Amino acid sequence: MSSTTLFLDNNLYRYLLENSLREPPVLTRLREETARDPDAAMQISPEQGQFMHLLVGLMGARRTLEIGVFTGYSALWTALALPADGRMLACDISRAWTAVAQRYWAEAGVADRIELRLQPALNTLNQLLADRQAGTFDFAFIDADKTNYENYYERCLALLRPGGLIAVDNMFWDGSVTDPEADDPDTRAIRALARHVKDDQRVDISLLPIGDGLLLARKK
Repeated sequence: MSSTTLFLDNNLYRYLLENSLREPPVLTRLREETARDPDAAMQISPEQGQFMHLLVGLMGARRTLEIGVFTGYSALWTALALPADGRMLACDISRAWTAVAQRYWAEAGVADRIELRLQPALNTLNQLLADRQAGTFDFAFIDADKTNYENYYERCLALLRPGGLIAVDNMFWDGSVTDPEADDPDTRAIRALARHVKDDQRVDISLLPIGDGLLLARKK
């Protein structure tokens, strides 16, 4: 959550999109279809997708992870930044939502770059580590169940090469992280991850006010 960048008024947000967004038509169609889903707020904003596309391209990433696919909008932005022989491993548990994703990945011509695993993401990440794939990924995007955020972060960090980047979504949680009355498990987990990463000397960090708050952690 959120499908827009928080805390911008409508005029400034419209200005941002009109003067920076270069969204390919296939991504626009996917975003518009997802907007009709009752859970559409789970989709990232277009400016965040484009920003991650830029990051992946700047890094020259060839191997990426995505934890939490939903209808595939963020994965498609990332896959479009990969070279033809680049690969993404995408983790989700919903066959229905990822069926939408796969239609658009095929339309965009990147279906062969994305391996989808439909099982709890921790199972997939643990298996990758057991298969001695630590240090072999360039980029990871985490946007799944919040109570496992720290578990996902630790495993993704182990799987990244030095210089690799983790991006974690929803770090503002629609402003709930600063609400003293908010004490639900999701909010507590997001606050705990923010503290954990701030103190983690294995990474360089930045917390950005884009979308619903995007945390970047670069492995040293």
